[in-house]
Amino acid sequence: MNLKEMKWTREPAEYTVGSDRIEITTMPHTDLWQRTYYHFRNDNAPVLQMETEEKYFSFIVRTDFAESHHRFDQCGIVMYLDSENWLKGSVEYENESFQHLGSVVTNHGYSDWATTAIRADVKEMWYRFSRREDDYCIECSTDGETFSQMRVCHMWEGAGKIRFGIYACSPEDSSFKAVFTDMEITECAWKPHDGQQPD
Repeated sequence: MNLKEMKWTREPAEYTVGSDRIEITTMPHTDLWQRTYYHFRNDNAPVLQMETEEKYFSFIVRTDFAESHHRFDQCGIVMYLDSENWLKGSVEYENESFQHLGSVVTNHGYSDWATTAIRADVKEMWYRFSRREDDYCIECSTDGETFSQMRVCHMWEGAGKIRFGIYACSPEDSSFKAVFTDMEITECAWKPHDGQQPD
């Protein structure tokens, strides 16, 4: 995977991109969120992505967030099409007791948020983002080998050319260094459904 093919949406002030490692230092008050429940809209997180028209593939990345320390500090995978159509998966720091492993899907300007609590001492997470046409799957892993499903979703604007990659942000008054390694693109690991047939 050639990291030089990735392009910034909102380039951060401090970052490094090597041949196999990306580091992003977050800026305070950066986030991705649209409307739902909280009513506010935030659209200023740095996003680094590549483009593809490939309909079936998986993207894997390992994230290291050992320096996260403030509520909502986060980093993970993203598919950012525009301000009102995107998805993300990450671990969000909460406190010294627990943090949130979760995902957000935003269609036509409205976000949802699905989370589960995990231990606060987890400081690395692998993600696998898979595409099957305009449907998507986000999975996570603590060892890079065994992945668990976090989310299956449909993206209303996700049928054609898409952009996908990584992001990091600190929604409150915080900053930390997020590290991304072990990035690869593979054949689609999300297999076709073999149960009930379509209507």
